[in-house]
Amino acid sequence: MILFHLFGGHILRFSDLERAISGISQKMLIQQLRQMEEDGVVRRIVYPQVPPKVEYCLTDWGQALCPALDSLLTWAANRPSVDGPANAGEISA
Repeated sequence: MILFHLFGGHILRFSDLERAISGISQKMLIQQLRQMEEDGVVRRIVYPQVPPKVEYCLTDWGQALCPALDSLLTWAANRPSVDGPANAGEISA
């Protein structure tokens, strides 16, 4: 979810991401952002001011994930129904 909100060159503050992703705890959001920063997918921008201002955006490498995630969304949208061809060979009791 974090990636989807940052795609397209969006730069968001922590609080913006927290509001945009319903049900995520601060702890989990912080852990995910730190891991993605460590992996080189997300860039953390710290402004030297009081109160502190921190923003997040995707690196070029992170932005390159966009086509792959778009393909996953297309794949998920085309999922056959439960009664579709995938279950045609099953024997029911």
